[in-house]
Amino acid sequence: MPRIIVTTDHPVSSTLGDLPVLLSESVNSVHISSDHSASQLMERLAWAIRDAESAEVKRSSRARGANGKRNRRAGKRQTVNA
Repeated sequence: MPRIIVTTDHPVSSTLGDLPVLLSESVNSVHISSDHSASQLMERLAWAIRDAESAEVKRSSRARGANGKRNRRAGKRQTVNA
């Protein structure tokens, strides 16, 4: 059965089993048989893609911090408006 899997991009040394799976869904032609069902599938896919992008940004931020490079956000002051 066809399956859609969304995960983060992985380094060469990583295996798929080590990565977070943000969407794993069995699909059939019925999922694209009407505008409504296709729209629902695309909405779930878009959510998973956004989550994967966020996870990659967090992972790269942690990796930069672990490599001794300055985290751009860590050096900025936050101002609070009263």
